[in-house]
Amino acid sequence: MTSFMNTKTKTSLALFLNETTSLSHKASRHVQSDEETSHHWSVLSHREPGFHFYIHGSWSIPEVVLERQPEIDERSMRMRKESQNGSTGHSVDSQIRDKQQQPVKAAVLQKEVGLLSGVCLIVGTMIGSGIFISPKAVLLYSGAVGPCLLIWAACGVLSTLGALCYAELGTMITKSGGEYPYLMEAFGSLVAYLYSWTTVMVLKPSSFAIITLSFAEYASAPFYPGCSPPLVVTKSLSAAAITLIVTVNCLSVKLASFMQNFFTGAKLVIIVIIAGAGIVLLAQGNTETFSNAFDGTSASVGAIGLAFYNGLWAYDGWNQLNFITEELKDPFRNLPLAILIGIPLVSVCYVLVNVAYFTVMTTTELLLSPAVAVTFGDRVLYPLSWIIPLFVVFSTFGSANGSCFTAGRLAYAAAREGHMVKILSYISLKRYTPLPALVFNGIVAILYIIPADINTLINYFSFAQWAFYGLTALALIVMRFTRKELHRPVKVPIVLAGLMVLVSCYLVLAPIIDKPDLEYLYCTIFIFSGLLLYYPFVHWKVSWAHNLMRPITMYLQLLMEVVPPEDERAEETTR
Repeated sequence: MTSFMNTKTKTSLALFLNETTSLSHKASRHVQSDEETSHHWSVLSHREPGFHFYIHGSWSIPEVVLERQPEIDERSMRMRKESQNGSTGHSVDSQIRDKQQQPVKAAVLQKEVGLLSGVCLIVGTMIGSGIFISPKAVLLYSGAVGPCLLIWAACGVLSTLGALCYAELGTMITKSGGEYPYLMEAFGSLVAYLYSWTTVMVLKPSSFAIITLSFAEYASAPFYPGCSPPLVVTKSLSAAAITLIVTVNCLSVKLASFMQNFFTGAKLVIIVIIAGAGIVLLAQGNTETFSNAFDGTSASVGAIGLAFYNGLWAYDGWNQLNFITEELKDPFRNLPLAILIGIPLVSVCYVLVNVAYFTVMTTTELLLSPAVAVTFGDRVLYPLSWIIPLFVVFSTFGSANGSCFTAGRLAYAAAREGHMVKILSYISLKRYTPLPALVFNGIVAILYIIPADINTLINYFSFAQWAFYGLTALALIVMRFTRKELHRPVKVPIVLAGLMVLVSCYLVLAPIIDKPDLEYLYCTIFIFSGLLLYYPFVHWKVSWAHNLMRPITMYLQLLMEVVPPEDERAEETTR
């Protein structure tokens, strides 16, 4: 007799439940026989009023598919009951008719992000705590006020040009996940997998952790005057912030977008206050720092390059909208428009804030200040200088929310293509959010909080981020020749993509040449260690891994009430 593991069988179980039954779990047994063997398979089914539950099982990972149950039987039953009671049943009929006329949303991520929310996502993620705390690296390497301000403006222009390349890619391939779908389309599965492996496991969650740690430090500082807050306090507050932000993002896309819009507005308010104060001081004649703006300019090409390096990192985040392309309303219009509004707005803010700093501080004072915006507030806004730390808290919290919002979409997109565990590609049936991916990102971020210092880790991994930016710009050039048939609502000059590749190459090599530490080698080894998982689990798809993940996927699916996206189920059905 042939082993049942070699028999291709599929089982289907349909469970119905009327509206009077409460939420429950039930173990059901389905028996299926064929010519050669018979076997039993116990499945755990989840019952929910008004839904049809299909548990499709095979000797691969099962999935629970939920569809809304037709209400014709319920309607007939109610009409019969009303007629027996002598009632006209008009009220019941009208209620049922109204309920049936309500559109049923597909089990996919919904298009709920408009132009304003898109702009706020870009601006809110780009502007973190750096411009308020330590905008001095550009001044340190440029050597003078004049070239410092020019480099801030030039970095804004370069970021806008790079983001326009992403606008072409995002309107050509309207999939969420940032660089992931573009690398997949241009270079294939392997490069896209290495990107998702590095970003999902290190770059996104560790960045999330660092931003919340900055939030925790400034939120707890007023309670510990004259000293630094205890480490356990900042780490606990950081973990609480991560939990809160993940919860909000799991509950509702609209709520997360509202929170992002609010905190972006808050940080723009404090920027307007600082910039406005600077303009007033300039009008009053505080221009001593600008009198010899180019004296002391660095003549070293390497130093100027490092100034650009630090400036461009301050603008990092201009690609955030590409992570949520599938949830963007009218992406062909709103994606490029949000980029053209958001990034120039950030550029103007950065230049004006730096001008304001120079009106009250000399270059030496600015370089020695531990928190530049706080020093500015003490000199200009006293006795209201306390608003600076408060708005820094708002700024970091908003940046953390934007980071969480986009990170979940990358894990979701990678899992949908089979590059992560399948459960990460499922979405909440009730909330229409990538709940498993968001929870996973939050858990990993909390784990990154535990070590004493992860800033060093991020600094060494930063070169990898620019390597992927360069590969993405190269993908645009490659697809101009290999995918000519793709529709391109936005088409940028190919020279911009070439410039982006050159800038990315420099930003990858500059820190390594300036300080060639072994840590860069360790980071590179980690990136390529993903191949140890890629070939057995993604390329070869070993059977024992599927057998192991089958019950785990099912139980997690039922626990979180999540389902595969409908487009994915349609693809499985056609195979």
